[in-house]
Amino acid sequence: MNQHMPQHTMPDDHPSPFDDGQEDTLPAPLQEAAAARKRPKPGERRIQILQALASMLEQPAGERITTAALAARLEVSEAALYRHFASKAQMFEGLIEFIEQSVFTLSNQIVEREQGEDADAGARQSARIIAMLMQFAEKNPGMSRVMVGDALVFENERLQQRMNQFFDKIEATLKQCLRAGPAPASLTPTVDAQVRAAVLTAFLVGRLQRFVRSGFKRLPSEHLDASLAAMLG
Repeated sequence: MNQHMPQHTMPDDHPSPFDDGQEDTLPAPLQEAAAARKRPKPGERRIQILQALASMLEQPAGERITTAALAARLEVSEAALYRHFASKAQMFEGLIEFIEQSVFTLSNQIVEREQGEDADAGARQSARIIAMLMQFAEKNPGMSRVMVGDALVFENERLQQRMNQFFDKIEATLKQCLRAGPAPASLTPTVDAQVRAAVLTAFLVGRLQRFVRSGFKRLPSEHLDASLAAMLG
């Protein structure tokens, strides 16, 4: 799955539009040309800020990221950050938007692709959605810290609420998958689907939390097929 954001880190020799370089000694037309070469394209600096934030979140130490540290990483001033984001909360919202767009686009594709009339269609869809989320976390470890709330401690409360809503939507998607298709041999198929979706979601969150707590050493996909088989039958 190629849902990686573009390369997180910037080259060490990346020119900054805020540097005081030798261009100051150049004739005015050359200074203007140099400035034009350095100036990021519209939206490019915003993406660079999010890339740097995601990269810093991949450090296992898990220290709280400050705007001062983020600005230093990008070799710009803190004021430059706030020209693109009104607050650090907005920067985290940018990462959350990436998570939501990536995951829900892929989950919708899985549901459409794995449709079937057999009794196992819903379980198959659910298993693939869980596997996709595990793979997403492994390829984007910094994002997994956002997903489980580890990176959101002491940040704006609405960020954690938004991630809570994210997992609620995942659970609702799983429930819908498990309810679809032929009715199972149960007197309470809706309740059964709700319970199984809740168990799968709790399993997902637990695996992501373990991944973060282990400093990204315990992969979420460890023994995944056997685990899903035990839960989905």
